[in-house]
Amino acid sequence: MARESTSTEKRRRPRLDQPRDPGRRPLLPAYDPEAFGRFSERIARFLGTGRFLVYMTATVIVWIGWNIFVPPALRFDEYPFIFLTLVLSLQASYAAPLILLAQNRQDDRDRVNLEQDRARNERNIADTEYLTREVAALRIALGEVATRDFLRSELQSMLKELDERRETDGWLMGRNVTDAHLTRQQHPPDPEHS
Repeated sequence: MARESTSTEKRRRPRLDQPRDPGRRPLLPAYDPEAFGRFSERIARFLGTGRFLVYMTATVIVWIGWNIFVPPALRFDEYPFIFLTLVLSLQASYAAPLILLAQNRQDDRDRVNLEQDRARNERNIADTEYLTREVAALRIALGEVATRDFLRSELQSMLKELDERRETDGWLMGRNVTDAHLTRQQHPPDPEHS
């Protein structure tokens, strides 16, 4: 019994690595919803143009003119123009759902574009925050690095310090030189040590 249930489960579960078996064909004709959606968008775009309004106005004027001015035997829609009203009602009853379908498809596209824009903005914000942190780290690092002006001022102060030391040491050195000269004169160096 357990084996039977597992074998039926295997038959029921489709394998994802193999294409589906078409099985029975439905009795109703199949249609491509994308093709129908594209068709409805084309119609909705046309219905929203000035060209459609001109065509519709010209058709109504010709229709009314024909049914008023031609001989009664050739008229196909007499004065309250019931057939014209029916045609316009049919046109409106088909135009409204087609326009709504086109709007729904546009809403779906707008939603996808909005999600993509939101994701792109989030990436841009993350990149901007990263770059801001990097610039702040560079500023901190540059604060610790000696600049050219700082080095120049330090070298100038060291030169002044050395000049001052030379002046004081030179006076002492000059005194030491004279003292050493006097000492040599008093005590000549041993020739053995030279």
